[in-house]
Amino acid sequence: MTAFWSGYITLLTLGSLVALLWLIFATRSGEASGPADKTLGHAFDGIEEYDNPLPKWWFLLFVGTIAFAGAYLLLYPGLGNFKGILPGYENGWTQVNQWQREMDKAEALYGPIYAKYAAMPIEAVAQDEAALKMGGRLFASNCSVCHGSDAKGAYGFPNLTDHEWRWGGEASTIAQSINNGRTGVMPPHGPLIGDDGVRNVAAFVLTQLASRKLPEGETADIEAGRKVFETTCFACHGKDGHGMPMMGAPNLTNPAAFIYGSSFAQLQQTIRYGRSGSMPAQNEFLGADKVHLLAAYVYSLSQDKEKK
Repeated sequence: MTAFWSGYITLLTLGSLVALLWLIFATRSGEASGPADKTLGHAFDGIEEYDNPLPKWWFLLFVGTIAFAGAYLLLYPGLGNFKGILPGYENGWTQVNQWQREMDKAEALYGPIYAKYAAMPIEAVAQDEAALKMGGRLFASNCSVCHGSDAKGAYGFPNLTDHEWRWGGEASTIAQSINNGRTGVMPPHGPLIGDDGVRNVAAFVLTQLASRKLPEGETADIEAGRKVFETTCFACHGKDGHGMPMMGAPNLTNPAAFIYGSSFAQLQQTIRYGRSGSMPAQNEFLGADKVHLLAAYVYSLSQDKEKK
């Protein structure tokens, strides 16, 4: 801000406060000292307004607000380029400076704790009760909106408490998923294999890979579906349907891996139109130390109790 505009704002602000203060005392000096029978000369519906002075507490309240405004403008920015003299804010108070101050205090308090766990392997952190409580709070604040407060997922979001991992369930892989995020895409196959192909492949996956039965009244050529699968789907899911973690392709032999549903109709929907899912990277937002704790917590969710 230029010196001209800074001076203009300062003069206008302080001038307004001085003018208001003068107005309050000027009107006060002309008032009668006590209650009087004199009215202002007008009435409405038989009600007249008396010319009585403001109560003293009301007058002092006006004075107090102006005094508060003066103190506020002395401590905080508000007078042009003047930054205020609030202790601890050499560059003046701002919401950004306040946020940074709080972050610095939190870093000083919790930084050593995060650093302690960051130096430990994720598997070891996953066995520390205090660390798991911290990781649980991080999960509740940052992950539960998609994966649920119980981490059992929802439609389109995987269950983190079982052993079905689309990208791998090793501790280091989980940390990588949280740090860098994941993007999984299954292209639509409807235009490529047609409606009959979609139906047959869905039937093959449901009956031969997931070991379930077709719904009553439904028919399909399962052998034809096998041939389509072995020529079109095996590149990602493998010939045996066990998936490929490096590509995020799920294990089709376990219905729990179908985050978009495992019914015959839902499988056809997935094959015909494809699916696209994305998990945002958390490293820039949370930082490496918090991601380390969060990865340990997520890793612990799928571990058998006797292994802990």
